[in-house]
Amino acid sequence: MSKAVRESRGKARRIVRVAVLVGLASVLHAVEALIPVPYVMPGAKLGLANTVALYAVLRLGLGEALMISFLRTLLGSLVSGTFLNISYYLSTGGAVVSTLVMYGAGRIPRERLSTVGVSIGGAATHNITQLLLAAAILRTTGVFFYLPYLLFFAVPTGIFTGFLVRRLVKLG
Repeated sequence: MSKAVRESRGKARRIVRVAVLVGLASVLHAVEALIPVPYVMPGAKLGLANTVALYAVLRLGLGEALMISFLRTLLGSLVSGTFLNISYYLSTGGAVVSTLVMYGAGRIPRERLSTVGVSIGGAATHNITQLLLAAAILRTTGVFFYLPYLLFFAVPTGIFTGFLVRRLVKLG
């Protein structure tokens, strides 16, 4: 088999892997939107779709992880009818920035920062980014009163996501 054919097959496998992960992340995004959130904490989510982004950061690389995060929010907004509204911008901004942070944190050796730590950082970054964007769009800093509540949920959801991804990475 020639080198060109091997390279072509490798690229095709990578494209298929990214497409499957975008599909999985989109389904998780949609499923998560159906899970009723207590009225005490509107906006809090489990971060199921972020498991795919974290997996991609650790196994594929930054480009693929950003593509998955962006396309997941795009497809999710088209399905849910939120495309180009404030929810779309908050979701996309949070997903992209948290993916960048997880990528950076993922470069730290595991003996210094575990997958769970990377995940918690991504969850917190997602929430902080969303509040920064909301403050800019709404032109008010009043939204930051919500930060402690969001971070309260970011830690356990980040732990759950981190443990799940750590298991998936070990599986291959």
